[in-house]
Amino acid sequence: MARGTMTDPPNPAARTTEADVADTQAIRARARQRRVQASMARERVRRVTNAVMLGLTGLATLLALIPLVWIIVDVVLLGAPSITPDFLTQSFKPASLGGGGVLHAIVGSLILVGLASVMSIPIGILAAFYVVRNPNTTLGLAVRFGTDVLAGLPSIVVGLFVYTLLVVGRSYSALAGAVALAILMLPIVLRTTEEMLKLVPDSLREGALGLGAPEWKTAFSVLLPAALTGVLTGLMLAVARVSGETAPLLFTALGSNVLSSALNRPIASLPLTLFVYATQPDPIRHAQAWAIALIIMVIVLALNIGARLIARHRAM
Repeated sequence: MARGTMTDPPNPAARTTEADVADTQAIRARARQRRVQASMARERVRRVTNAVMLGLTGLATLLALIPLVWIIVDVVLLGAPSITPDFLTQSFKPASLGGGGVLHAIVGSLILVGLASVMSIPIGILAAFYVVRNPNTTLGLAVRFGTDVLAGLPSIVVGLFVYTLLVVGRSYSALAGAVALAILMLPIVLRTTEEMLKLVPDSLREGALGLGAPEWKTAFSVLLPAALTGVLTGLMLAVARVSGETAPLLFTALGSNVLSSALNRPIASLPLTLFVYATQPDPIRHAQAWAIALIIMVIVLALNIGARLIARHRAM
């Protein structure tokens, strides 16, 4: 009798193991798919959030630029027609004779700002050197605190202080106006110079001292030239800060309709002349006030742009 081929009976445990593996793989695949879907959803949320925030920042930037552009366009449109060679080269004349020009105010502004710079820049730079070298001394802390307070002080308060100091009992003068502007310039010069000197590597100072140079010569021959670009930027910003000041000059320089360079007499300036002309009812004076506003705006923008260019050159 022929013997048939014998086969092993199926193993239930093997079938169970294969089913478990298949189920595990399916579960892992579904979990992986869910993770991919969740990641894609998070990516979509991030992209939408990024687009919304970029749009909001762009809108905020646009809203911030609208007043600036509006002012510039308005001042240019209203002031440019009155800017003529005669307006820049003639002094005050009565409105019945055409109104004259603002040469007296331009010269007065140059005298006031130049004299204020001569007063404030050396003091600010020297004080900055002291604060950098002695930051934690009583005097160093007092200088820093006083500088911070002075930087936030309203300019009209400075003008009133100089009025009681130099005008009461004497007379209005260009010197008093320059002192008021110098006080406003001082904290900007000091803090800017201080921050620039902090960026100079200590190795430069130590090397100069190691070669036998005295401290004062190291400061002015090594440290100051290394920080000169940043210091110049701060000086330009300080000049731009006081170029349009009117309030302190009302109490000190008073203003004048004549071309004068005397330091002991009232003197004109562009902001003061703008204020006086803007308050007069004559249309000629109003047109000249817009022209003066354009001149001041050009000066301030030029100084700020120059400071930016110097800072960019330093970064390069």
